[in-house]
Amino acid sequence: MKPDDEVCLCFHITRRKIENYIRIYQPRVPSQISECGGAGSGCGWCIPFLKRYFKQAQSDGQGEELSAEDYARARGQYIRAGKGTPPKGATPPPPED
Repeated sequence: MKPDDEVCLCFHITRRKIENYIRIYQPRVPSQISECGGAGSGCGWCIPFLKRYFKQAQSDGQGEELSAEDYARARGQYIRAGKGTPPKGATPPPPED
């Protein structure tokens, strides 16, 4: 995903914003990233990705990346499987293929 792609599609939080939040505020645990505009507190889809960015910041590493389209598709499958409910105003999941 590119820096300006949304990681939290519920609250429209970009990767750049999350990485800057981690760099500036240096949260002690990944759950504190929710203080960045509510990231991770909507449907829950982005929580594993927030944890990954937190871990990468701790180790200065790079991880495997999805395209924004693949990310949104996977989130749609997650929501349709009943694993999370996006709040009002969230980016809707793309239609099924």
